[in-house]
Amino acid sequence: MAIALVLMIPSQAKAQGMPVYDNTNFVSLVKSLIESAKQTSQLVKSVKFLKEAKESIEKVNNVIQQLKAVEHIGQNHAELFSVMQSDLNNILSSPYIKVEEVDQITNSFNAIVENSLDTVDFISEILSSDNLKMTDGERAKVLKDKEQESAQMVSDINRKTKRYRGIISFRKMQDKINNRETDY
Repeated sequence: MAIALVLMIPSQAKAQGMPVYDNTNFVSLVKSLIESAKQTSQLVKSVKFLKEAKESIEKVNNVIQQLKAVEHIGQNHAELFSVMQSDLNNILSSPYIKVEEVDQITNSFNAIVENSLDTVDFISEILSSDNLKMTDGERAKVLKDKEQESAQMVSDINRKTKRYRGIISFRKMQDKINNRETDY
């Protein structure tokens, strides 16, 4: 009878019942989620710290750019005044410069110097006053523009000096040719 009972049971029998949960796996999952939340919190703090560090580095970089620009402007102005002191005096004291040209030459050089002094005053205002409400980046850009402007002034004064030296040299040569002694 047992054999007949076994033969009558279908071959694809299915078991039914209650699912069994393992509490240790559930506890491990919860612990893992809590640890992930802690790590995420640490990552958020790290990102915040790195963002603040980046902003600080950018501020320092802008200040360094401003200092370099101011240094270059100072060097350009020193060169400008050096040219004014030595070369302009030599040009004006030359016997080959006509009296009516002295005012023109002086005015030409004075215009560059006045522009230079205005630039220095403007830079002083930018660096010392918070009334302009500029960010460090905007201030650095303005200073960079003023640096290029001061380099242009130095270039202009060097070009004018070279031009007047050329005029003096030409007139000197012309004077030698016109006043040479002839023995023929």
